[in-house]
Amino acid sequence: MNTTLAFLGQFGDAVEFIFKERDSVGGGVQVGGLGEIGELGWTHLKVSLVAMAVACAVSIPIGLYLGHKGRGEFLAISVSNVGRAVPAVVLLFFFLAYVGNGFRNVALVLILLAIPPILTNTYVGTRQVDREVVDAARGMGMSGAQIVRRVRLPLAMPTIFAGIRTSAVSVLATATIGPYANLQTLGEPILSPQTYGFSGGLGAAIVVAFMTLVADAGIGLTQQAVTPKGIKLAEGPRRQRVRLGLPTRRREAAA
Repeated sequence: MNTTLAFLGQFGDAVEFIFKERDSVGGGVQVGGLGEIGELGWTHLKVSLVAMAVACAVSIPIGLYLGHKGRGEFLAISVSNVGRAVPAVVLLFFFLAYVGNGFRNVALVLILLAIPPILTNTYVGTRQVDREVVDAARGMGMSGAQIVRRVRLPLAMPTIFAGIRTSAVSVLATATIGPYANLQTLGEPILSPQTYGFSGGLGAAIVVAFMTLVADAGIGLTQQAVTPKGIKLAEGPRRQRVRLGLPTRRREAAA
């Protein structure tokens, strides 16, 4: 294994850093290895999960309400634009004066980062539900809350999950700024090259990239699991008609 990693050069050295301890750049302390990377990774994952849970709990109900009422488009878009315009590092240092160092500061920054895509996608997905379907549900005697829960939410699920996936990737990547607020995440090796060296920073970056890929795949599987079977069956024939329709029109045009 060591021969293979040596052949990979700096990338191989970074992978070795993940699994095996070594002396720091300045010496006198051991860095790297599964023990330290696991501890940093757990803190990184924990603050990201808290941020995503709070962002979903806040954004999805608001987006569903605004989308169902047909109002608040300006609010949803404005929140999205503001949230994406303010750099996370700026918010982090701004909150130092009011929240202080540590977990709460970083979590608050990540929550504000995660809210805009989820809120916007929830609103858009809710508004895109066919009006005739909503009218039919209302004609069956469903209340507004029932229409939101049984009609709008299931049909908007793909769009909502797209926003969640976008937020999750951004949050996991941005959690590397944690050490600026004295929260030891996987950003520690990346932001401390004088201790961990280039290989340490690259190794931590590899772990963060792996976590984002796993999170994206996991959210995709969750979407498939919670999407009602009827919607999946309805989407299948529709996609098939789209694929088969284009050749048919071309043949008609040629004729």
